[in-house]
Amino acid sequence: MKNKRETLVILSPGFPKNEADSTCMPPQQVFVKSLKAICPGLQIIVIAFQYPFKPGEYKWNGVKVISLAGKNHGGIGRAVTWFKAWTTLKKIDKSNKPIGILSFWLGECAFVGNRFAKQYHLMHYTWLLGQDAKKDNKYFRWINPKGESLIALSDFIAREVKKNYGVSPANVIPVGVDTSLFARRHIKRDIDILGAGSLIPLKQYNVFVDMISFLKQFFPEIKAAICGNGPELEQLKALSVSRGLEHNLSFPGELPHKEVLSLMQRSKIFLHTSGYEGFGAVLSEALYSGAHVVSFCKPMLKAFRNHHVVKTSEEMKTEIITILNNKHRGHDPVLVCPVEQVAKNMISLFVN
Repeated sequence: MKNKRETLVILSPGFPKNEADSTCMPPQQVFVKSLKAICPGLQIIVIAFQYPFKPGEYKWNGVKVISLAGKNHGGIGRAVTWFKAWTTLKKIDKSNKPIGILSFWLGECAFVGNRFAKQYHLMHYTWLLGQDAKKDNKYFRWINPKGESLIALSDFIAREVKKNYGVSPANVIPVGVDTSLFARRHIKRDIDILGAGSLIPLKQYNVFVDMISFLKQFFPEIKAAICGNGPELEQLKALSVSRGLEHNLSFPGELPHKEVLSLMQRSKIFLHTSGYEGFGAVLSEALYSGAHVVSFCKPMLKAFRNHHVVKTSEEMKTEIITILNNKHRGHDPVLVCPVEQVAKNMISLFVN
């Protein structure tokens, strides 16, 4: 890069504590790693507000990470974290003269980043990544962002922001898929239905369990799994037992990212029961793994092969039965967006 300011600062609520920490924000990990690869002359500095819980500086795949270790404290503790972020940004601005700041989510990172960028005349973009586009996000009121500074994860998120806040994000950049993480050999598809994500109410995994219970009538030996952890884990396990699914539905827990991708390549269907979805990376990864994706949400205006969008649980049941009964369904990889293109699109906002 020829620009004299060859440092990009990324503000994030969290970041992996080391290179082995693959379960912390996998899509953002993949993005940052790709950005470093396509821009080897660019210094990337990540300021992690809340996680890791240990403060300090360290290297992650050649990227400098500064952990503020806010530990999700509120009140004065939150204010202290913001002050630390501000002073850290001042040091970076003085020594590195960054080309700009990129904030993950429109939350506290965007709030601090926006204020700092205005005062020190830097470019600042916020990547809206999901629930931050929903109603009653106080940071929209505090920041009052212009559309030119916003990057929507998907067409759906762009519409949500326009509907809820009257602002149209000028850019739409989805998360990307790192194709190098997928096995190239043929893998037997011995899992009928897979789910993966945070086990929280928004994701509606109770619908997933009920779906497997219903499908067992037609496929008595059906094999399904839900990967992930969260507050609803024990409740979902109990629901599974009450439906008599001990031999049909498993809960492997939170797995390393590459293991989840391996399970996707073994699956016939990836079932996404979330009632709200910006553009979960799992959708793109599942499609590239060759699984058929069935979901209530359609993140992009464009339709993708093997992505079956339904409106109701009844439609979902019918769609799944049709797919499982189709012996000629095919499981070719569908590449929604390579992460290298995502990284190029992102950096072009700062260097053009």
